[in-house]
Amino acid sequence: MSHTPETSAAPLQADPAHSAPAGSAPAEAPAAAAPGAEAKPASHDSTLPEALVAFMLERWAPASGELPQAIAHVEVFAARRRALSKLFPAETLIIPTGHEKVRANDTHYRFRPGSDFFYLTGNLEPDCVLVLQPQEGGGHRDILFVEPNPGRSDKTFFTDRAKGELWVGPRLGVEQSRAHFGVDECRGLPELDAYLSGLVGTVTRPHRVLRGMSERVDKLLARHDRDKQLGEALSEMRLLKDALEVQELEAVVASTKRGFEDVIRALPRARSEREVEGTFNLRARVEGNDVGYGTIAASGHHACILHWTRNDGALEPGKLLLVDAGVEGNALYTADITRTLPINGKFSREQREIYELVLEAQEAAIREVKPGNDFMEPNRAAMRVLARGLERLGILHVSAEEALKEDRQLYRRYSLHNVSHMLGLDVHDCAQARQQVYKFGKLKAGMVLTVEPGLYFQLDDETVPARYRGIGVRIEDDILVTETGYRNLSSDIPRSVSDVEAWMAGLWATPQ
Repeated sequence: MSHTPETSAAPLQADPAHSAPAGSAPAEAPAAAAPGAEAKPASHDSTLPEALVAFMLERWAPASGELPQAIAHVEVFAARRRALSKLFPAETLIIPTGHEKVRANDTHYRFRPGSDFFYLTGNLEPDCVLVLQPQEGGGHRDILFVEPNPGRSDKTFFTDRAKGELWVGPRLGVEQSRAHFGVDECRGLPELDAYLSGLVGTVTRPHRVLRGMSERVDKLLARHDRDKQLGEALSEMRLLKDALEVQELEAVVASTKRGFEDVIRALPRARSEREVEGTFNLRARVEGNDVGYGTIAASGHHACILHWTRNDGALEPGKLLLVDAGVEGNALYTADITRTLPINGKFSREQREIYELVLEAQEAAIREVKPGNDFMEPNRAAMRVLARGLERLGILHVSAEEALKEDRQLYRRYSLHNVSHMLGLDVHDCAQARQQVYKFGKLKAGMVLTVEPGLYFQLDDETVPARYRGIGVRIEDDILVTETGYRNLSSDIPRSVSDVEAWMAGLWATPQ
């Protein structure tokens, strides 16, 4: 997914695929009734006679009482909490996961936990809050605040549309969550306000809050300058992927390849960009949690709009189709891949010229992914190739050297974005990391970044020869920095002109 330098330091947000659309202010879901309290009925609900309530509370088989097994890799999540603990000794750390967000009236977007909270717990439930409470001997004690589960002993199990288990499924409950997530202690969410209020004005118990995830928590605890450092620390921890994270990214890249192949198989009968989006998104929901971001399915001149997600255009033979998409797995890591495909299976001469220039730029950029290089070095390498190619094609009317000067950057008329951003739990990962360790920092083994140059020639751009207008090409791969260089996690997805054409022909020739 294309990236501009300004977004690398953007404040942490909930994942765009699960929050409100760009340009709108997502409303936080109203707090659900506490267990045992009256839940507000919907406007179209019937009243509940007392006889029905009494009947609904009768003759349910007792719960087994068995505690669930610990989540897979519980020790990895615990190690991450311990690493965070060491960065902030003797301070209370509060990390909420966030809440469901209203889509329309009383319907909500599918919940996706806050990335930092999930990174530390593996918990997918909304409303929860992780607290790391300092201990007298050093270190911290994990306290996870979760939704209690009163089971069938309280009428909210069938009256509460927001949290009742007959409406949305059962919650784990307090003791079950402690066993499942491997934390030191769990408490019910009704205890959270009192706990947080006890931190207010306590000089001996300084605290930091991960802001912007829970309006409820933000209101209870006054904002401090030190809060920013907690968000920075979490993002900077996540810059370096461990072996489990690399494994998860490999899995979603493989799933994304299958999604691209679904799209290619569908192209001969597909008529619109919306069909492309739906085809890819089906793979994402079947094999993972969702798409990692809004799928871009941009045909023809729509490919010249960097984040085209309306996906309402027609597919025309002879045009290109730019697909920028990624499967988000059940462990919430996302791929981010772009391929530009000829809709009829063959590139025209002009399309090939532009595509091969972008590919040359990408290959130059990938070669610069190595430990010790500047994060921006792949971008500089790609831009040099693009500028020289634009001069060669007669599109730049000054020399490449002139266009590349810092105070001019004229090549950017045709390539607005930088070529890389970090990738992981978020498509634009580690967004709160300090610029000196991200955008202006050095690459280190364990980082995963995209490399995605592009060229975009608008239909009405009179600086561009007519034969190139309306062509947009982006090629994007997900690259792991290794101890000695790099590994392209998406190298199995064809990139060259000949490989793309053979890939498409082979899939069309194979019976479905």
